[in-house]
Formats: sequence, C-alpha cells, structure tokens
Amino acid sequence: MTPGTIDALSPVDGRYRSAADPLRPILSEQGLIRERIRIEAEWFRFLVAEVPAFRRLAPSTAVMARAAALAAEPEDGAAVAVKQIEARINHDVKAVEYYVREALAGAGATAAQLELVHFGCTSEDINNVAYARLLVAARAVLTGALDARIATLGTLASQYAALPMIARTHGQTASPTTLGKELANVVARLGRARDRLGAVTALGKWNGAVGNYNAHVAAFADLDWPALGARFVASLGLGFNAYTTQIEPHDWIGEYCDAVAATNVIVLDFCRDAWGYISLGYLRQRPVAGEVGSSTMPHKVNPIDFENAEGNLGIANALLRHFAEKLPVSRWQRDLTDSTVLRNLGVALAHTLIAWQSLGRGLGKVEANPARMAADLDGAWEVLAEAVQTVLRAHGVPNGYELLKEFTRGRPIDAATLRELVDRLPLPDAARERLKGLTPADYTGLAARLAAESPASN
Repeated sequence: MTPGTIDALSPVDGRYRSAADPLRPILSEQGLIRERIRIEAEWFRFLVAEVPAFRRLAPSTAVMARAAALAAEPEDGAAVAVKQIEARINHDVKAVEYYVREALAGAGATAAQLELVHFGCTSEDINNVAYARLLVAARAVLTGALDARIATLGTLASQYAALPMIARTHGQTASPTTLGKELANVVARLGRARDRLGAVTALGKWNGAVGNYNAHVAAFADLDWPALGARFVASLGLGFNAYTTQIEPHDWIGEYCDAVAATNVIVLDFCRDAWGYISLGYLRQRPVAGEVGSSTMPHKVNPIDFENAEGNLGIANALLRHFAEKLPVSRWQRDLTDSTVLRNLGVALAHTLIAWQSLGRGLGKVEANPARMAADLDGAWEVLAEAVQTVLRAHGVPNGYELLKEFTRGRPIDAATLRELVDRLPLPDAARERLKGLTPADYTGLAARLAAESPASN
C-alpha cells in the first residue's frame, strides 16, 4: 500500500484500490467533471450547428476545434482546474461552465459566442446526462467482468457435466445431480441477469429549470425545443425523457441499481453454495505458494475469495437498494437529496466489481473432488426410494409412496437392503431388474445432458 491508500477511509480507495481501478476513471469526481465538460462542449457545438441565429455567430475554426477537443477528451489538468474554480465560487456545475468558457475564450471565442455555453441549461441538464453516460460506461466494465465469470462457470459446467453428486434439499440428502448441472443453473441465472441489466435504457432530460423550456421559449419562441432537446440527448447515446421536473426522475437509475443488485443476489447465492461444497469436500482448493490460511493452524486453505465476495456483495446491495428507493423520490420540482446519493454510485458499483473479481479468483482455485462425492453417493442409497416409488406408480401399484416412506424414513439404507425390498415388489421382472441395477451415482436423470446443453457450456 502507498501512503495515499493506507489512510483511506473507504477500502474502495485503500485496500481494494487496484480492484476498483477499472471504474475509477468513470465514476470518480474527476470522471464526473470531465464528463460535464464534454456535455457543455457538445451543447455549444450542437447550438452552432442546429440553431440558425447561433450559426450566424460563426465561431472560428479554432474555436470549434477547441470545443470538439473538449467534447472528445478534456486535457489531464481539466478536473483540477475546475475544482479550483469551484473553490472560489462554491458551485460545481457553474465551475465547469466557467472552465469551458475560459477554454473557448483562449481559442478566440467572442463574448457573444461564449454566451452559448450553458445556454438555456439548468445544472441538472448537464448533470443528469453526465451521470447517464458514466453509468453506461460503468455497465460496460461490469458486463465485461460478469461475462468472464459466466464463461468460467460455463467451462466448469461442461467439464463436470456428468460428475454425479448428492443434492441436498433442506440440508438433507436428496435425488442426485451432477456438479456440472448445478453450475449450469448459475450460468443460466446470470445470463438472464446480464440481459436484464443490459436492457435498462439510460435516459436524459434537456428541458431547462423545471422541465418546460421556459427560458428557451423566451429566447426563441418559434423553435421546436423539445425536438432539439431530443436530438441532442440522442446524439449523446441516451434515450430522451420528455416529461420531467428540474431533474430527470431517476427511475431508470433505480432500474439499473435493481438489476445490478439482483445479479449480486445470484452471485451471493452461488458463493455460499461454493463455500458449502468446499466445506463438504466436494470442491477442493489448490493452495497458492506462500499464502497463509490461518495465523495458528498451518494446514488451512480457507475459502476466502468466496467470503470476500459475499461481504462486498452485502455492502454493494445495501447501497444499491437504497439508491433504487431514494433516487426516484424528490420533493416537488426538485430537492438536493439526490446529489450526495448519486456521488456514491461509484462506491456501490466498485464493491460489486470487487466481489465479482473475488469470485473469479475463487473459481480459479477450485477443482472437483470426485472421490469425496462418490463416497457420499455410496452412503445414500435411500435417495433411490424416489425412483422405486415412481416406478410403482408407473405400473399402477397402489400406495407406492407410502410403502417406501415406511421402509426408508429414519433408518439406514444400503444397497443390499434396497435390493431386498425391490425383490418383494409386485413389478414386472424387467422393471425390478432395472431398479436393482440402479445406483445413486447413476440416478442423475438428464443432469449431464442439461449441463452439456447449457448455452455457456458450448
């Protein structure tokens, strides 16, 4: 750790700083400022191109080139310069406006041309589309990490498609499954969750102080400002929200946060199951040279990656659920309570990314332990009671379930005991012989096929 991280209050900027680095350029204060600069510069360019009265102002090639550069990639010191202006005027978005004006003035913009900067805008016009674009960029980072986890799980599902394993319902032995099928279940769930997150449309509003284009109409009553606003927002790669107060109501951000949180629930569920399978010995962890598992017990290789993921997922979802409930709520035409909350989006998404990366490390260390699974299967002949009673039903033998319940419940069952029972059943010889040849390891239904056919397994 460097001196700049060891005293960080948040582990996102301290212990886990490197894990959160992919989101830092996007969702940090610097990322937000740079995006605001881009929006201000894009609006300047849009007005010159789309509004005849402003087109006649004819900014020079140098001014337009400077605006284009700001819209594409503000220089490295831009955020610091904006913060210096903010320290003087105590307004974060106005500081961005002043910075852009100064930059264009330096390129030769006239006083009249500089009035196009922030024309007709409330701070929230700049802010809402900046956050929208940042969240779209953050989604790409998260989706990349999620895709990598899905791919790894898919590979494991294929590798272990036919590896039999006792299932457990209510913590008790149940009809066998395969390790690959259980992994394929997670792949399918995460695939749907990914699609849900990707389907959230990021929206932007561009309609002035309270959403009615009041100032715009006062300046140019004959222009179709809603159409212009819609085109501008679309040019930024966002959907247009035509009906808002001073702020875009953040419903879509709530949907986005809900979608990330729902994905996290699936990941958390799997992490707990993986932890349990490690505890049972069904999964074993490859030791990493030099690592210490316990300060006092030298033999230990702890499932710390799955535990780390679970802890970070809990923090992430506590924030994400709050965002989803709070952000769509604002008193009358606007209150400021969303401002601080929005600034913590990066914290929640960083904890999410850290968790997904921890999951990846955990998956990279585990492998199946077929011998341990086989031992448990061989000690669970009672699970074949389901097969026997279902065959009885299929052949019209009454009370098959009750017969097997009386025979198996609460008593040890082994291969010989079960075969003795099958010999006494009123079944055709072929059905009886098939049941007598069945073992717990064979009784996995279509699990292997389902695992092999899982989309991410192919």
